Amino acid sequence: MNDIYLTIADGFEKLAAGYRALAGNTAAPAESEPAPKAEAPAEEKEITIEEVRAVLAAKSENGKRKEVKDLLFKYDSGKLSGVKKSDYAALLADAEAL
Repeated sequence: MNDIYLTIADGFEKLAAGYRALAGNTAAPAESEPAPKAEAPAEEKEITIEEVRAVLAAKSENGKRKEVKDLLFKYDSGKLSGVKKSDYAALLADAEAL
């Protein structure tokens, strides 16, 4: 049961990191400064679906819904869940360029 809570907490941490990236606030919280600095390069190499989803959602809310849908079709059948993990970085770069 504790594993479930840890998994949920990890998910919220990744979600918060995605929102920080969207807000342009890449500074780590004061209580855990050393750990995020060490993990930052690893996270940049491996982009999570939550990070991509956060950027795409923000773009959709800003009136770029059609462009987001076109990007999803470019990488698969129009669903983020169908995009390959290897394409997350390219999709994220294209989404941020919108």
